[in-house]
Amino acid sequence: MHTAHASAAGTRLAPLVMLFALGLANAESRGDEWNPRDAEPALESVIVTATRVERSILDVAEAVSVIDAEDIRRQAPELLAEMLRGVPGTFFQQTTPGQGIPIIRGLKGSQVLHLVDGMRLNNAFFRDAPNQYLGLVDAYATERTEVIRGSAPSLYGADAMGGVVQVLTREPLLDSARWTTTGRLYGAFNSVDSSLIGRAEAAAGRSGSVLSGGVTYQDHGDRIIGGGATVRPSGYRQNAADIKWRQDLGQRSELMLSAQYLEQPSTPRIDELVPGYGQQQPSSAQYEFMPNRREFLHARYRLEGRSGWFNRFEAHVARQIITDDRLTQDYDAPAITREFNASELDGLTLQLNTPWGRGGAHRELVWGFEYYTDEIASTRYRSAADGGPELPVLARFPDGSTMDSAAVYASNHWAWERLSIDAGLRYSRFDIFLPASTEVAAVRLEPTDLTGDVHLGYELAPGVHLMANLGRGFRPPNVFDLGTLGSRPGNRFNIPNPDLQPESVWSYDFGFKMASARWQVEAFAWYADYRDKISSRLTGEVTPEGRLVVRSDNLNEARLYGFESGLRYLAKPGLQLYAVANYTRGEQSEPGSVTTPADRIPPLNGRLGLVWQANERWRVEPYLDFADAQNRLSPRDLADPRINPLGTAGWGTVNLLVSWQARERLEFGLKLQNLADKGYREHGSGIDAPGRNLGGWINISF
Repeated sequence: MHTAHASAAGTRLAPLVMLFALGLANAESRGDEWNPRDAEPALESVIVTATRVERSILDVAEAVSVIDAEDIRRQAPELLAEMLRGVPGTFFQQTTPGQGIPIIRGLKGSQVLHLVDGMRLNNAFFRDAPNQYLGLVDAYATERTEVIRGSAPSLYGADAMGGVVQVLTREPLLDSARWTTTGRLYGAFNSVDSSLIGRAEAAAGRSGSVLSGGVTYQDHGDRIIGGGATVRPSGYRQNAADIKWRQDLGQRSELMLSAQYLEQPSTPRIDELVPGYGQQQPSSAQYEFMPNRREFLHARYRLEGRSGWFNRFEAHVARQIITDDRLTQDYDAPAITREFNASELDGLTLQLNTPWGRGGAHRELVWGFEYYTDEIASTRYRSAADGGPELPVLARFPDGSTMDSAAVYASNHWAWERLSIDAGLRYSRFDIFLPASTEVAAVRLEPTDLTGDVHLGYELAPGVHLMANLGRGFRPPNVFDLGTLGSRPGNRFNIPNPDLQPESVWSYDFGFKMASARWQVEAFAWYADYRDKISSRLTGEVTPEGRLVVRSDNLNEARLYGFESGLRYLAKPGLQLYAVANYTRGEQSEPGSVTTPADRIPPLNGRLGLVWQANERWRVEPYLDFADAQNRLSPRDLADPRINPLGTAGWGTVNLLVSWQARERLEFGLKLQNLADKGYREHGSGIDAPGRNLGGWINISF
């Protein structure tokens, strides 16, 4: 009866990747002279997310970062989002092991658009707060992750307010005309949670036809935090599998079919199970995500055109099913609750690239159409802790809720000798429906919006580019905002609000990027003005279990601003120094109220390190991660048991990565993290960070 939202179990998975300074720091230099185009994967990486056209980072006006698969191999991280720690403009937040998010320019959750291979990960119950859903993407099947910092409304539309995170999975290319096979075995161990990570992948085929896939497995024990204490229960397992087939259909067209699967069978929610700040007892006696799962089917067709209409056409069709089932029991309460939530998101996107015009400027129009339809299934059952029948109770979301969207967009690129301009518009229409429940009547919202942006780039001197960006983005309320009912973190209980309106943002930034024979630098100052921001508001009521009753409203006007920077310096061949520093500040206000700090704003943070490429075989990278104290807390922060009401203390950790290329196809790695065993918590997280860790990995190619 309750298994309607469950699927069969599958195979394995793990995390994602890390970027230094401009992306910046993981180039390997071999030789007496250093060519930045050969040695720098961050600045000179070819990216597609920022403009939907292959272009170098240096030539893109927006603030962007690129993270590649080599960094995943060296870091062996727990989560994909963890690899965005120490990257310009981003901050890592973790509520519980197995879950974590990037905070980009002070925004998080559904305020940031997450994509996998060009299709939306964000769905109708994606929270505008820390959530677990990026943790359901396999980092070890990832080729690279591209991040836009700042709103990207014309090309990406709703949710792309703070930025865009796109995960691009691996697509092996085989050049031989004969049948060829390749593969890789990868294994990693971390002492801080006795974790084991394994990945096996292979590809077979020939030029124009490749079948590839892999399985990933992770087993994490209870986490040891700084100072030696163990947090129980904090262990979990994760299984993932993926398969992909690429086939040339002729000289100018290609078809790709893929499937991805990831499951966490049972993941405890630590902030509910361990007393937080201001709590004498935990909020819950039991709280398990049981299970969380993502299933993804995807087809992509590409055609190189020869007409005046386009030189490239690309179509995507995909289905994503996210299962978010839970087992919960409030502390000192007799009832046990089982709930079953699932989102079935179907998407179709069509895009054409059309060069046009004559004269001294290069011109290219990117235009297309997107359609998504999402249906939510949600049921909830409650029984006595000592047994007895399970009885249906009000679900977390109205069962059968839907959220459909359609959009058309166009963005044009002009490029002269020194100046480039990208400008675009998007028209979006949404149909959001919540069926009637015992709490509220049926709700239908049909918001529309016209969004757009302008991006300017100017080459001040060879290798020195000035950038300026302006955009207006928006986010319609989703099913989570409109209809969530039930327990929330921070000892809260959420009730639905059918009267929510979309929120919007005006985003501005100005900066520069520089690349020379020895230096790589980027720096951006940015400002974001949010209108009708959706936030939780205390109603003044309390549930019988003692939880504070809240609901979402268009409460706040928020102003966020900050500075982000990264640099890398080649001191000499084989020795690189790098640094990243991020600063964010935010204020928010409600009509008729005083201005207060904005919610969950990261403190000053960053990374300092060096990369020593001793020779062809050895690579050594010591680095320092740091964050200043955060004492500017919003009223919501002060009430959140995850955040110390006296403020989050500053911290710094000393870390070391070593890799050894033993043979052409055999590589070993060592990682030493938090060597001083510092006890600390990253601001807004629900669990203290890991303590001293000794980790190792092995990578075998064949």
